[in-house]
This record gives sequence, structure tokens and C-alpha cells, in this order.
Amino acid sequence: MASNTGSNPFLPSQKAMASESPRAKKSEEETFYVNCRAAYLTVFKSSLENIKSKEQLCLVLQQAGRNPSQKTVNKYWTPQTTTLNFDDFCVILKKEKPATKTDLLQAFIKLDKNNEGTILHPELHKILTTRGEKMTADEVNAITKLADVNSGGKLDYKKFCNLYMATNEQCCKTALEKLEVDTRVMRQQFGSQVEISTEGATSPISKPSPRTARKTDHKATPRRGENRTSSRPSSAQGCKASISSTMSMGASSNKNSKLIEPNTVKEWQCAQSKGCFYLEEDGTIISHSYRMHLLQKSTVCITIKPLSLSQLEGKPSPWLSVDTALYVLKENESQENLQLVGLTDQQNKEMYGWKGELGSGFYWLLPFTTGCRLKKVKKQITREVKLVYRGEDGELGLTKEFRTALSNIFEVIDLDGNGLLSLDEYNFFELRTSGEKCDEEAWAICKENFDTKKNELTRQGFMDLNLMEANDREGNPSDLWVTLLSLGFNKALEMTEACPFVIDIYAEKCKPRIKPVHLEANSGQLNRAICKSVVNQGEAKVMDGCESIIVHTYRSLSARDAFE
Repeated sequence: MASNTGSNPFLPSQKAMASESPRAKKSEEETFYVNCRAAYLTVFKSSLENIKSKEQLCLVLQQAGRNPSQKTVNKYWTPQTTTLNFDDFCVILKKEKPATKTDLLQAFIKLDKNNEGTILHPELHKILTTRGEKMTADEVNAITKLADVNSGGKLDYKKFCNLYMATNEQCCKTALEKLEVDTRVMRQQFGSQVEISTEGATSPISKPSPRTARKTDHKATPRRGENRTSSRPSSAQGCKASISSTMSMGASSNKNSKLIEPNTVKEWQCAQSKGCFYLEEDGTIISHSYRMHLLQKSTVCITIKPLSLSQLEGKPSPWLSVDTALYVLKENESQENLQLVGLTDQQNKEMYGWKGELGSGFYWLLPFTTGCRLKKVKKQITREVKLVYRGEDGELGLTKEFRTALSNIFEVIDLDGNGLLSLDEYNFFELRTSGEKCDEEAWAICKENFDTKKNELTRQGFMDLNLMEANDREGNPSDLWVTLLSLGFNKALEMTEACPFVIDIYAEKCKPRIKPVHLEANSGQLNRAICKSVVNQGEAKVMDGCESIIVHTYRSLSARDAFE
């Protein structure tokens, strides 16, 4: 919640800001993935099509502005390799940087013993056909026949380097233009529901306000940002992978979609974590993501469902009807190399689940909701609920309705469900409401001033922290509303733009572990997982009038949604 520079709030210690802003870093990463996809689609019809030979790998790397040697190709295409996918291709491009003009010039300068800026054709032919990775005579002749860079039997290697870089740039530009044309055609085919972007960043990020140092009679405790530019921090939408998703609602009649009752696995060891989908101003949905660890191979049952919370009489719980899903991805070697292994496509009432055998190791659990039910609702609020009141003694207090809302918020942000808030859990709350984190020093001071247990903040301590916020503003509820709105509440204290959920993991052979890792919009990994699940389980057909585009349609009867 916000703080006031002029009054007496608590003073959090500041940490040095990273030199590179998260927005710039994210924009650069998004641009990288768009360029990867553009290059990939010059060779393949879909980014879901696999690389099946060394020749294809070499060709697609060249389209991405690389000039791989045979040694480089062999490094990634070993005798055991049968296919590489788009994710593998992106990893390779991150490792293999494109040659720069300086690199090329330095290579030629080593051959130019007289420092004349040129190399005789016979000498060039001898070097390129006998040293290193030998070129064929035809390949060398193709270079020496380039009129713009050859004269008098000599190659002007400076001009050649300029031509090489210009050609490379033009190839990348042409690939991007083709991607944009295909995107435009697909938009015309499917309408505004298609969300494919070839831009580096698709939406601006509201800059979270820094914490403000203020003196007080109290000691320093964590405070939430002030002077926010909007009611909630915005997140840039990821566009590392392209998805065309058309969603339609229909009745379910799939007999195989019935989820095995959790009662049958109650004897198994269990781990649980809560989380939440939050709806942004631009319609983007952000959520927690998780890392799961299995110590040994085991049959596993994973479920996700909306979290039921206590409500004041007459208050609805609209999020209970929101569709939820989990994508299960195996971590191979690194967190960048993830393999889709499961999707919670079975249903038991509001619960969705998946059951299967998983090997030991680390897995990522990525929650997803279609946005069919969690979306902007235009509702006229006739009465704004009071948050605070002043008693007969003049002291401020929290109203019953506000205390109920705070209790529900505590229930949602208490991710491990132990009835206490750890620093990690509190920081997810801070990131959502202010875009900042609380450091160890400020957290230690917080524990000195508010009720804690086992070094974690109690529910009463959380209530008192919010009461202190109200006192700091002398009863002005504006900052309290900023926090409530960012957590999906409206002015009637109804949670209409958020969907809390709970994940349960049952393992037959070992104790599973789950840790919340991020709170962010759909990542490229999730987007690609959705694409793969649609391709693996859906039907494919060529788009009318555009043979280069294949439309994959998957109708999930359990989730009652259709994806294309």
C-alpha cells in the first residue's frame, strides 16, 4: 500500500537498482524470439515442425544470420540426434552469436600480408579450397564473380564484408516481412481474437514507484510504492511464441475426461501450493508459476481448482466458475530447455487434473486460464464500501467488510497454507501491489513491530500492518483502494478480476516438493506448450488460400474450450 512522503511512515532500506531495466531486458528477449521465429518459418511451415537433418539445421541457422562451420553443426547434431525443435533452435542461436563486420575484416587482414585491402583471386582460391573447412571451387568462383567487390583479379575484402553484412541484414528483414504478411493473413482469417505479434514489446509497462524514505517514531518496516500511475502495475505480454487461439464454449460429453477421484490417491504423499490469476487493465492475465522436484520416479496425480474463500453474506464468488489448467514441463539440463509432458485435461467438477508417471528431476508447473470467464466486467457500483471508521475514542479501525477482504487476501497470498506469511510470500504480494520487493533488513524490522510466529507474519500482524497504513493517511482510504484494486477487487469489495487457485500434487513413491518461482504474464515457454498440446491432440488442416499456414484445432471437452 502506498506511503506519504510528508507524514511518518516506516523507512525501508533501499537496494541498488540493476543497470538494465526489466522492461528493456524483456523487450530485447521478445525481439530475439520474434527474429528466431521469422528465420525458422523461412525453412519450415510451422515453428512446431522439427529440424530433421544436419542440412536443415545449417540452412535455418544461415537464415538467422549465422554462418555455421561443420564443426559447429556437429556440436549440436550428434550421432544420437534425430530431431531438434524450435526451442532447441532458440537455445543454439543464443549460444552462437552472428559474425560481426570486425570479425570478418580481421580474418581477411590476416591473409592480406601487404595490407592493401585486397586479395588476389588465385591466392584466395588456394586458401579457401585447401585450408580449414574447405570450400568447393564453384563456391569460391561465386565469390570472385561478384562484380561489386572484385576488380582486376582481386577481391576487395572491405567491400565484400559490407556486402555480406548488408545481405545478411536483408535476409533477416525479408524473413520478418514474411512473418508479418502471414500474421496479417491469419488475422483476416480469424479476426481480432488472434494475438500474434512481431514487435519486440507489445504493451508498455507502468513503472512502479520507488519506495520513499520517510522518518517516523516507529522503526522501518516494509512499505508499498506510492504515486502509482495506475491502479495496478502492467506487464508486457510475452510474444516469444506465436499462438492463434480461438475459443468457443460448448457442452462436454467426453467420457474419458472424468478425473480420477482424489480419494483414490489420498494415501500417497502430497504437496500443495496456492496461487492466483490476476487480470490486468489491458486484459493480460498474470499468474504464479512453480518448480516441482521429484526425488525418484513415481506415478503422480496433479490437480488445480479455484480456491474457495469465506464470503460476507450475499457476496458472490465469480471466480469459482473460471476454467483453470496446468501445463507440466520437464526441465532438461537447464531451465531454458523444457519439454511438455502433461496437461490437466481431465475434469471433476471445478477441478482439472492429470495423472501419469514422471521420472526424477525438476518440473515446471505453468497455470493457464483461457480468459473466457476471467475477463473485464462492466458493472455499475452503486455504493463504495467503507474501509475504515473512527470510534468513539477517536481511534481508527477497520470495518468488518474490509477485515473480511483482508482475511481473504491473506488466505490467497499464504501460498503454502501454513497460516503465516514468509518473506517470499510477502514479496509476491509486494510485487503485485507495488512492483517492488522487501529486503531482509526491512523484513526484520517488520517482524519487530508486528505479530509474528516462527519468523513469519501472522494474520493479525497483516491486519495491523494495514491498520497502520490507514493511520498514516489519517483515515484516507485511497492507498488502501489502490492495493485492493490491484488484487482484483472492485469498490463493492467483490473479487471480480482475480481467480485464486490451489494446486495439489500426489506422488506414490516420494514426497513431491513445489516452490512458487514467478508472478508474470504468459511466458514463451507456456505459449509454446499450448501450441504443442494443440498440435499433439488437435486436428490439422491447411488454411484456405494460404498453403503455408496450417491451422491446428483442439477442442478440450473437459475445459469446454476450443483452441486453434
